This record gives sequence, C-alpha cells and structure tokens, in this order.
Amino acid sequence: MDVVVGRVAKAHGVRGELAVDIRTDSPEERFRDGATVTARFRDGTTRPLTIAAARPHGGRLLVTFEQVVTREAAEALRGALLLADTADLPPTDDPDEFYDHELEGLRAELGDGEVVGTVQEVVHAPHGELLAIDRDGRTVLVPFVQAIVPVVDVAGGRVVIEPPEGLLDDAG
Repeated sequence: MDVVVGRVAKAHGVRGELAVDIRTDSPEERFRDGATVTARFRDGTTRPLTIAAARPHGGRLLVTFEQVVTREAAEALRGALLLADTADLPPTDDPDEFYDHELEGLRAELGDGEVVGTVQEVVHAPHGELLAIDRDGRTVLVPFVQAIVPVVDVAGGRVVIEPPEGLLDDAG
C-alpha cells in the first residue's frame, strides 16, 4: 500500500530541482538521499523517482531526483503526488500518532456507538488535520483534535467523534 509523503508544488531553478509540499512527519527519512518514491500524476500514471538530494526551504523541501535534470523535466512533475510504500514506514513510538493510511477506512461513530460514516482521508490543512468522513455520500470535515476525536481504535476499526452541534448537519 502506498501513502502520500509529498506533493510537487513547482520547479525551482534551472537544474531540475523541485519545491515539494511535505505530507509526512518524517521528511528526513522519506526524502533521504537514495530513497525511492513514486510520482503519481493527475491522469493516474506513475513513475518511480530516486532522491539525489533534499533540503529545507521556506516550509517546503527542495528536492533533486536522479531522473530529473532539467527545468522542463521538473515542470512536467508539477502537481504530482509523491508516494512511499507503507511497508517502509518506521513504527510510531507515540500511541497518539497515526499514519494517514491507518485512519482511512475506519468507521466513525458517536460515543453511544451510532455509526456516522467512514473516514475517507486525512486532509492536511494549514490550520491542522481534518478527517474527511463519508456520511451517506456527503463529505463532512471533522477537526482531528482530541476534544472532537477522543478515541482512535485502529485495531477495532473505529474512531469515536464528539462533534460540536451542527458539524454533522448540512454537510455537502
């Protein structure tokens, strides 16, 4: 299974370097020299890439791939998602930390056990993470904070949510 570890924002410079928005808590591991990621393009096609170098730059990483040596080649990667195999991820030491793929597909329920939907994805927004929950064909965004999501039971296949009034209403 693959997990998104970054998204190519734009080309940087003339030698194929790319500005990458980070989508992982361990960029030093995921973007280390010699690591391999898979670029997934909007049309669904994929391409393996090997990291030659990466360095922090203004909240992003500037990444050079062995296979990308010109600005034109870098521009062709704009918008691509960068994926890594979940089997390569190190285990989390903190019981309150989860990989996105561990949460996706979990049943979302209220404290009384009433099922409200299924976690479709984790949205990484500038102000924090959100759980995108499919609720009868509608997407509801739930802030992924302890006060609203007090229980994450990966082994049990569920998250318990305590949504503020109105959060589950009028979603669309």
